[in-house]
Amino acid sequence: MTNILIASAVSLFIGIVGTPVWIRLVSRLGYGQMIREEGPQAHLNKRGTPTMGGAVFVVGSVIGYAAAHLLTATPPTWSGGLVLMLMVGLGVVGFVDDYIKVFKQRSLGLRSGAKAIGIVLIGVVFSIGVLSFPNGYDVTPATTHLSFLRDFGPSIGPYLFVIWALILIQGVSNGVNLTDGLDGLAAGPAGMVLAAYVIIGNWQLRNSCFDNALAPNCYSVRDPLDLAVVAAAVLGGVFGFLWWNAPPAKIFMGDTGSLALGGVLVGLAITTRTQFLLAILGGLIVIITLSVIIQVGGFKATGKRVFKMAPLQHHFELSGWAETTIVVRFWLMSALFVAIGLGVFYLEWVPK
Repeated sequence: MTNILIASAVSLFIGIVGTPVWIRLVSRLGYGQMIREEGPQAHLNKRGTPTMGGAVFVVGSVIGYAAAHLLTATPPTWSGGLVLMLMVGLGVVGFVDDYIKVFKQRSLGLRSGAKAIGIVLIGVVFSIGVLSFPNGYDVTPATTHLSFLRDFGPSIGPYLFVIWALILIQGVSNGVNLTDGLDGLAAGPAGMVLAAYVIIGNWQLRNSCFDNALAPNCYSVRDPLDLAVVAAAVLGGVFGFLWWNAPPAKIFMGDTGSLALGGVLVGLAITTRTQFLLAILGGLIVIITLSVIIQVGGFKATGKRVFKMAPLQHHFELSGWAETTIVVRFWLMSALFVAIGLGVFYLEWVPK
């Protein structure tokens, strides 16, 4: 528990103190957000707002995680290190994308193919890594099974597992990217899911099969406490960033932050063996992603738009909702999904 408190506190401090420093630096360099002309007209006044703010909470999360282990003299684990590697790797891809946007003063950065290749390369390294490095019980950070509350069904084999992991990484990272359309809209729900993973990691530690082998519902997760530390470190950084990102935003996280957040959420889901549970915890992200799929698919099939604009938050903007109204209501929806997800997670422990 001490590790969790230190990681979150250090990361939170860096987020709150470091973000305004980053804002001044980015503003001095002229790295302002580009706005798509075809987007909602209300967004045009956000042009020039400092971006790439995700770099602050990515760096803060790594420092917070390292500080927690240094101050408690505990060694880091492969599970925690690999999840952080996935987050940082995707953050770097997003940073390059953001840099191209601001350097060339256009709303499009990396070409979609180049961005996908970058995500795939990092995803493959992560996927292979989590199937390696067994501990003393011969348990690796992940297995080749699908998972919900824990692993289930037969093994899908290492090759299919890598493909499955890449689908999750691409889907969730792009889903968070789509959600990041209004001030604070992505950071709030992502923080709620991270808080859920702090709780999940703690519960898995207290009911570990390595300490309670005879417990009927024990968990065979390799490093549950360290995964909770990772979630707490990122949560602290996101909260620190959100202080400056709340409407009206002083800075945007950019693809740097959204891809990184998607990466850490997937990494936690895979290593805590809760892959399908993430779809409930991140229900808002799923809905927003589906709105884009429905919009594109519906237009191609019928030539008509289902929504006034996709992602979903822009539909409500064009319907006359104020930005803060959309953000708060979407936060409430996200909190409901997280509550349902945690309820499902604990359901098997309810006395029958």
